[in-house]
Amino acid sequence: MVKKIFVKSLLVCSLLMFLLACNSGLPKNEAVERKESPSYGTIYISVDESFKPVIEEQLKVYKSSFPETNIIATYKSEVACFKDLQNDSTRLIVTARDLSKPELKFYKEKLQYYPMQSIMAYDAVAVITNHSSEDSVYSLAQLTSLLNGDKAGVTVMMDGKNATSTVRFVQDKLLKGKAFGKNVVASTSSQAVIDFVSNHANAIGFVGLSWVGDNYDVKQLEQLKKIKIALLECQLCDKGTFAKPSQATITYGQYPLARPLYCIVKENSTGLGTGFYNFMSLERGQLIFRRAFLAPAKIGFQKRTTKI
Repeated sequence: MVKKIFVKSLLVCSLLMFLLACNSGLPKNEAVERKESPSYGTIYISVDESFKPVIEEQLKVYKSSFPETNIIATYKSEVACFKDLQNDSTRLIVTARDLSKPELKFYKEKLQYYPMQSIMAYDAVAVITNHSSEDSVYSLAQLTSLLNGDKAGVTVMMDGKNATSTVRFVQDKLLKGKAFGKNVVASTSSQAVIDFVSNHANAIGFVGLSWVGDNYDVKQLEQLKKIKIALLECQLCDKGTFAKPSQATITYGQYPLARPLYCIVKENSTGLGTGFYNFMSLERGQLIFRRAFLAPAKIGFQKRTTKI
């Protein structure tokens, strides 16, 4: 009996040693390595700098919901975001335009599938003036004249000399592709535009709405003591009607410098990029856009009066 027990024990030990020896031949941590998913992993994304405040809020809430994720955002010009996507520096970008047909064809040939892209919300380019300025109501013709350099003594601040979504949008919308006047000055960022206009009475600036339109943000409320958000001519309203950028004026087409906020993701599996893309598309992400005073594009939030 003792001999049988000894033999069985010897066989069990030999089997365990064999399994351990086999496992030691595997690459380190292969047995316990977790696959990237919407709730786990690290990715880098590129975001148009003019959308930084609202995307920072999206990332903060996503991280709190999925603590094992790490989405590292770099804020840069629109052209740089598309270069990152093409060069495989990132799998997800947030910009003010979608992929063109030639770009879609390029990715289809390279990847054998089309990247996902969708409008998540509608933003606006806000025109800001110094708080002491007497002129904060503009027709589109007046803005075009300022951008052409026709009015002496007025400095127009942009968030970059070229390649930014704000520069591209304003140039296409107001100048129809023509060059800016010599009075148009490039700054390093949207915050730099706000700071310059705050300190110069004869300056106006163009920035994304999420930098100046959040009425719950303490920093933005403090900035509004030094700047004013200009009213622009409404092209769909009765003559002489002017509108400020807001959720309502964007939604109803009353503010003329409204623009989309696109998310583009280059993943052929359900990874972290797809998870963040879906998060912004669904209720919680859409509520964050709404809370930042942008117009959500995926879900219509309506206010109803009820009796209890």
